[in-house]
Amino acid sequence: MIGVIADDLTGAAELGAIGWRHGLRAEIVRHGKPGSQADVVCVDTDSRSCEPAEAAQRAAAAAKLLRAAGARWVYKKVDSVLRGQVTAEVEAVMKQLKLARALLLPANPSLGRTIKAGHYFLRGRPLHKTEFAQDPHFPRRSSHVLRLVKIPEKYSMRLANGDRSLTDGTIVIGDAESPADVQDWTASCDLHMLPAGGAEFFNALLHAENSMAAIGGEGLPEIPPAKEFFIIGTSTQAARKFVAAQRQSKTPVFSLPQELAWGAEFAPAAVEAVAQRVVAAFGSHPRVILNVGLPPVRDTEVARRLSDEVVSVAVPVLQQLPVARVFAEGGATAAELVRRMGWARLEVRRELAPGVAMLAVEGKNNFVLTIKPGTYAWPAKWT
Repeated sequence: MIGVIADDLTGAAELGAIGWRHGLRAEIVRHGKPGSQADVVCVDTDSRSCEPAEAAQRAAAAAKLLRAAGARWVYKKVDSVLRGQVTAEVEAVMKQLKLARALLLPANPSLGRTIKAGHYFLRGRPLHKTEFAQDPHFPRRSSHVLRLVKIPEKYSMRLANGDRSLTDGTIVIGDAESPADVQDWTASCDLHMLPAGGAEFFNALLHAENSMAAIGGEGLPEIPPAKEFFIIGTSTQAARKFVAAQRQSKTPVFSLPQELAWGAEFAPAAVEAVAQRVVAAFGSHPRVILNVGLPPVRDTEVARRLSDEVVSVAVPVLQQLPVARVFAEGGATAAELVRRMGWARLEVRRELAPGVAMLAVEGKNNFVLTIKPGTYAWPAKWT
């Protein structure tokens, strides 16, 4: 079994879907112990927004859990643009597994996310000149990779700078301008180091481990027509474009009350009122969209609450209606939804596109949850 530690649900699902792509059975664990049948176990520590000490503790506990469950090796999934408590979590996993060195490769060149000479670029633009500069949780104000992470406490950290050697006591952040660069880095890996990074590096490691494996696991049969509920807790460009297109096609779209952008309280009666409007819309439409739908908010605390408020509306809808397909956009949104619904374990059933995973919820038949990061686009099949 291969273990994965991710700091949010979308990251865990993304790597589980890559395992599925390689013909491996993958599951996501949020609480409790892993099952006995999975080839890839992805533990969601839900720690991206935690303080460094708490994030480190959760990462170490996940590493201990995976090692006890029989993981042959463990991969530390980090956000591709290094949001969250990356250094604290990588260090904690290294200490727990008694590994003296780590290779951190967050770039996903296939998605236009590259690192060149220690600087991060998104489709050729410096990271701090993209919408990630306005991220409400972890604004990316520099393209210099070493300024995007904290200095380790125990280990040294360096950029690759053309040198691909990995020495003990060091966390190396690797350049990667192309998928071939990512693949080449796998030659530097062994069982005595911690591989960490984005989805593309994990895919390269699986390919290097078993290059003859069939690509594409066995998924669910085609799901018959059913109610579809899109829960969008982000305000990214991709989200706004999707919502605008859906509204134009006459799909019912619901947004949060305007006053929430000013920090007003979302009273229970107001939550219930919006939820009932959503329920009523399902009476005449097979698909309904629920999104933030507000202008950009400067107050970071208010911005953080908005995705939770979307979930506050979504939960009573799901408790009242037999919605068979739920689509959650944004890591915080998906995690909050899963938490409030009490779903502890999920199994990957299909990868719809890179980063977009369809999941079965333990104990819920004829129901699928599809989740994706906010900066990724929904596949055309679903739009």
